[in-house]
Amino acid sequence: MDLIFKNELALVPDLRHRLRQLRWFRTTFRNSARAITARYGIRFDIDEKKLTRIFLDWVEIVNAQKSYAQLDRADFIVYAAGLALKELIRQAPVRIDDARPPDASTPAQAIPDIVRFWPEGFVYTNFCVCSIAVLFEQEFGEAPALDACADDLRTWWSYKENTAEMPSYAVAYLDRFLGAEPNWLAPDLPEERSAMQRALQASPRPEAIGRD
Repeated sequence: MDLIFKNELALVPDLRHRLRQLRWFRTTFRNSARAITARYGIRFDIDEKKLTRIFLDWVEIVNAQKSYAQLDRADFIVYAAGLALKELIRQAPVRIDDARPPDASTPAQAIPDIVRFWPEGFVYTNFCVCSIAVLFEQEFGEAPALDACADDLRTWWSYKENTAEMPSYAVAYLDRFLGAEPNWLAPDLPEERSAMQRALQASPRPEAIGRD
């Protein structure tokens, strides 16, 4: 997966706090979609009302689980991005703009199979993965490596099919794309994540989790 928007997103200082602001969230998401349009010529229409609702729902869910960031900050970043991906897929604010044909200057063979197969899903996933990469670079100095399955069309077939039935699977697929061990039984529960369970076992005060 080509992280098309990563370099531009990296110019945003203190991205962790900016993404928790509605204006910045909407702006960075729109700019991410525009970057994909510029690269592949596929034009998108974005429902701003849905995008606002997604942000509000996402922030509410993340705030309810933010104590887990004390256990494993890196894993919580991935988890929070997975929750955003879940809401994007569930509420579907992006559609292909049929009123404007794709840019003919981009040859069809230059568009990756996963983008042709599910362009809206690619917009959602690329935005979240780019955000994770920049947050990791800003906070830890290095972005996580992507697993080969992130470019595997067969994986994207199951990704689209399974998240259509159960949007919370988006959290598990994002983990898989980043080479982590997914939890397919309860993908959106932080306490069931492998990294969080390891941190809980190593923590001298596991009972503190869940308290502000």
